[in-house]
Amino acid sequence: MNYVVNTTDEQKEMLKALGLEKIEDLYRDLPEGTRLDHPLNLPEGMTEFEAYDRMKHLAAEDKVYPTIFRGAGAYRHLIPSAVKHITSLSGYVTAYTPYQSELSQGILQGMFEYQTMIADLTGMDVANASVYDGAEAAAEAMIMCLDPHKTKVLVSETVNPEVLAVLHTYAHAKDAEIVMIPEKDGHTDNEALAGLLGADTACVYTEQPNYYGLLEDVTELVNTAHAAKVKVITGVNPTALALLKTPGECGSDIAVGEGQSLGLDLGFGGPYCGFMATRNAMMRKLPGRIVGETTDRNGKRCFVLTLQAREQHIRREKASSSICSNQALCAFRNSVYLAALGKKGFEEMAENCLTLAHYAAEQITALDGYCYSYPGEFFLEFAIHTPVPVSKINALLDEHDILGGLELGETDMLMCVTEANTREEIDTLVSLLKEAAK
Repeated sequence: MNYVVNTTDEQKEMLKALGLEKIEDLYRDLPEGTRLDHPLNLPEGMTEFEAYDRMKHLAAEDKVYPTIFRGAGAYRHLIPSAVKHITSLSGYVTAYTPYQSELSQGILQGMFEYQTMIADLTGMDVANASVYDGAEAAAEAMIMCLDPHKTKVLVSETVNPEVLAVLHTYAHAKDAEIVMIPEKDGHTDNEALAGLLGADTACVYTEQPNYYGLLEDVTELVNTAHAAKVKVITGVNPTALALLKTPGECGSDIAVGEGQSLGLDLGFGGPYCGFMATRNAMMRKLPGRIVGETTDRNGKRCFVLTLQAREQHIRREKASSSICSNQALCAFRNSVYLAALGKKGFEEMAENCLTLAHYAAEQITALDGYCYSYPGEFFLEFAIHTPVPVSKINALLDEHDILGGLELGETDMLMCVTEANTREEIDTLVSLLKEAAK
């Protein structure tokens, strides 16, 4: 049976055995403010066939754009077909919490390979076996840096606002204070950072590239923070790491990011996969799974979950994180994607993103009324100041089945170009932008 139901009489019998009068008594230890005191605003239940029909009509309202020029945290890349087929094999779709290592060598090796690739990509010593998404990875990294005497977290104004919202949620639960580092011309203001650092500062969080697509001087920010003995968390776009200095090379203490761009489809918003990597000194503070390589009693290579004393299922009261699973299948897809491209192919893909994005930016800024919102070098995203409202531009693009840039302000839009965009698509975009300006 998939579901076990019980009658009202059986419920009363169980409550009596527990010394309780009603179901609600099971939750009496929960604080009053956390309990719902009214019915959920949900529609009445329906039959299987009615539900299917309803979902079919809702799906028909979706619009799938053949051409996309929007990123802001979710990116369209070309994914080799081998990635989907390999990760769809039943042998890889297994339990994501392999406590019994002797029965889970396949998935453990998949996690181990993923960790190795993330550590190489970020230039760090050790990575975990993924967390739920990039924003949550940033929040977990923040928790790694907090202690009773250091509860202030400095966050750049140039980070993704969705990541910032999650940081605020976690900070509230940990009684930590988030203080924003001002931006200057679209970049993190290093002088302002220096003035905000203090003995109570736990860490600094910035992103590379930042939310406006601009490249930050991470090394300078790290040096400023480290001079005050403050740790630095760097949120990165993994695709950019094929060409840029790694967080490890820049001196960052923790590297985090979203793995969606590594072989995961846009998928109407998920599922995604966060990655975390750090230096050996902070290894025991990493949340979630860490897979290690060892040998069995016959001397053969094998894999195990290691350093488990740091995990919440072992040290529930002392654990710094409540993560007890991971995005293993998504992480495995990251690994297969990177392996399918190879180091050279990954670099070529990133170079194509860079080349096409700069080609698009040059064509757009050559139009009357269009210019960069901020000065500075960028990777695959760039902010454009427009002569007419962005809403008007995107309405025109939508008529041509093109998803335009993200509206940053009434006349500022964040454009994104990847290797999935062709020059013909870019030329069409430029032509429509010129038409919109009229």
